[in-house]
Amino acid sequence: MGGRTCWLRTPETAMQLLRTAPIAVLLALSTGCGSSPSPSSVGASERGAPAQSEQLAQAGEGTASLGDRAVDAPAPPPLRLASPSGPTPVPATFDVAELAERVKPTVVNILTTQRAGLRGASPFDFFSGPEGPSPRGGERSGAGTGFIIDGAGYVVTNEHVVRDADEVSVRLADDRQLSAKVVGRDPKLDLALLLLDDARDLPAAPLGSSEGLRVGEHVLAVGNPFGLGHTVTLGIVSAKARSIGAGPYDDFIQTDASINPGNSGGPLFNWRGEVVGINTAIRPGANNIGFAIPIDALRDVLPQLRERGHVVRGKLGLVFQPMSPELAKALGLEKPRGALVAQIEPRGSAARAGLKPGDVIVAVGQTEIAHAEELPRNVARNAPGATIDISYLRDGKRLTARATLDKLADEPPAASSQPRRAPSQPAASNKLGIQVSDESGGGVRIDGISPTSPLSELRPGDVLLEVGGKPVSDVDSLGRILQGAAPGSTLLARVRRGDSLRFAPITVPK
Repeated sequence: MGGRTCWLRTPETAMQLLRTAPIAVLLALSTGCGSSPSPSSVGASERGAPAQSEQLAQAGEGTASLGDRAVDAPAPPPLRLASPSGPTPVPATFDVAELAERVKPTVVNILTTQRAGLRGASPFDFFSGPEGPSPRGGERSGAGTGFIIDGAGYVVTNEHVVRDADEVSVRLADDRQLSAKVVGRDPKLDLALLLLDDARDLPAAPLGSSEGLRVGEHVLAVGNPFGLGHTVTLGIVSAKARSIGAGPYDDFIQTDASINPGNSGGPLFNWRGEVVGINTAIRPGANNIGFAIPIDALRDVLPQLRERGHVVRGKLGLVFQPMSPELAKALGLEKPRGALVAQIEPRGSAARAGLKPGDVIVAVGQTEIAHAEELPRNVARNAPGATIDISYLRDGKRLTARATLDKLADEPPAASSQPRRAPSQPAASNKLGIQVSDESGGGVRIDGISPTSPLSELRPGDVLLEVGGKPVSDVDSLGRILQGAAPGSTLLARVRRGDSLRFAPITVPK
């Protein structure tokens, strides 16, 4: 997973860190964290799609695979979701007290128990309750929030709330406590679906539309912060489509409604009383900056969570990277947009469709891709076997390819970083502020980078394979390419970083 830092975690993690240190540095638990952009695999970054063949069964990273249900196993009851209200204008004022009273019965407190000593310790304990782990009986207890979406007892919460829990129970607004089982989980979206035992005719919250939600609308967060059940806070939608480094499908709603430890999995209501988000993360050290998963993301995967217990996703089979102004200039684009294809999986969906490294994907179907992080979640709305149109830029022309998606497999463990090798020959210094040496097998290795170097997208250990469309075989060939380029021009370099390939801009010194 690497040693990058990330300032965002879940509310439970933030509380645990505040107990252990006055100033906490949060180590990233997901590949999306970091201070500098890195290639992202579409094969590991695509959101849920409709249920498919019974042979397709994959679970998220760090989670045991949930196979398809046995033929003779009883099927869970069908979901009956409450219908949302039709579109109506947002009033200038509304009765917050009436809204809070109306939605309160649909919100539940989730209690979890984990038997300590059965798993390795983690510096981030999602199961700590308001007073920390309970030592009694060698067990840990935790608390979170959820909301009822079906009167038959279906409850939605965050996956991390129930992760590794041996027992799960739910306390209703009328103080009844029912046992629950996890019938489906999606670690990549951090969503879980529970089914309560012996539940019937429960009040259910209608699901609204996060797509139709507007910045500035009032929202109401209801949850179980610090074990204080059914706490209500009011705020507005501060922003939408936030990418916070929490995972491959970042598309969060930002709100200033107060979200605290224990709120994880709780609903974010609009003024109509419809759920528009699932409260998930906070920014430690900041006031009133919280994040919620859009409810439309839950809608995408809900059928699979109930019917299969997990989510199957389509895979395009390429590695992409964000576009920077320097890369856009090197590619001859007016401004940075889309996702730059850095590497193609051999014989994968993208390769069969004719995509190549250096292409810039600008649309999936009818949806324009303005930023690279939008690519995975738009691809992942389609199931394995689906055929989608991919619009891309190549040599200044907009082209379209049809790609039939493969099945997304579990992500392999990240390879450990290798210690830096000594240069194979005396390093060559230049105006670019880098030290380079010949790489065994061809190419030029970056051995050191000056803090003042303009090559902000390169790192020590990177190997230059091509610059300006010309192969780089050794240090001398790199020098000839740079000397033959116009001063001040920007060349596109093809770089190997570990086991992956990417692009980087090189501006020729004047």
